[in-house]
Amino acid sequence: MSNLTLQIGGRAYTVACAEGEEAHVSALGRMIAGKVEQIGTGQSEARQLLFAALILADELHEARSRTAPAGPAPDQAEALEAIAARLEKYAAALEG
Repeated sequence: MSNLTLQIGGRAYTVACAEGEEAHVSALGRMIAGKVEQIGTGQSEARQLLFAALILADELHEARSRTAPAGPAPDQAEALEAIAARLEKYAAALEG
């Protein structure tokens, strides 16, 4: 376990992370610090961090929405194929 200090909103926060994750956690801290800076002053520290978390969660949601598969899920695709096969069978029976 490693300890590292993040500078967010003019304050130092010491957090623990797994060995080798220091750079990643530092980068995440910088992202949060950037959002807190965008929000600006005038809010309590807790509200600044809350708004930063909400903004980051919204960005994550948007990113996930853009990368979601466009078509049906595999189990839905199989069900649709089975329905299509039955419809073709009924259509063939009606034509014959």
